[in-house]
Amino acid sequence: MIQVNLIPDIKRELLRAQQMRRTAISISILAGLAAGGVVVALAVVLGIQAVHENLARASIDSKHDKLVAIDNIDNVLTIQSQLKTIESQQTSRSMSSRLFDVLGAINPPAPDNVQFSSVKLDPVNHVVTIEGTAQNGYAATETFRKTILNIKVESGSGSDVRTTPITDEVTIGETSYGQGADGTNVLRFSLSFTYPEVLFNNSLKNIKIVTPTAKIDVTDSKTRVPESLFTQQTTASQGGN
Repeated sequence: MIQVNLIPDIKRELLRAQQMRRTAISISILAGLAAGGVVVALAVVLGIQAVHENLARASIDSKHDKLVAIDNIDNVLTIQSQLKTIESQQTSRSMSSRLFDVLGAINPPAPDNVQFSSVKLDPVNHVVTIEGTAQNGYAATETFRKTILNIKVESGSGSDVRTTPITDEVTIGETSYGQGADGTNVLRFSLSFTYPEVLFNNSLKNIKIVTPTAKIDVTDSKTRVPESLFTQQTTASQGGN
């Protein structure tokens, strides 16, 4: 069978061009729609991010205002400041356990020894207040007072040793005769003295209490004070001064 092509070549080229144009337009439309969808999606994402950022900023501002209202916020929030505070507190902490060694050191030997019924330490004013009893009466309290005045505190080692009196003055308070736990008459007394800061300073090493007869190392409170050093409160039996 014989086929005769009645469409000129130019007509075929025109039809091909139109087909290509329609294809290009379709592709452009699809690309535009895709780009529009991407733009819309990005706009939604950016909007969500903007809302989230505003909420986060509002939360941060609120918490910031609360933190700013706290005193010494820099010391509270800074870890380094906290560590320095802990270290400073550890260094400045009073080694009050040395008081027991002090009590053992300042007590005179028999027969002028005393027993303590109350011991108070005032770390702010550096004052020790003692209430106790003495079987040897006023002679024992006077010996006790002079013993305290002759106690020294030694700190340091080698050529850097420093010696400081434990106090410059001992104040005797009320005295009166009373009845001890064993029924005997004893002199009740109270006294106080101001101690040097070095005595309970935690940062100093090699702290020793120097008595007229001994040198006691109290750096780590090594000495155990016997229970016989303490007694119960006595009852009054007759007046005194």
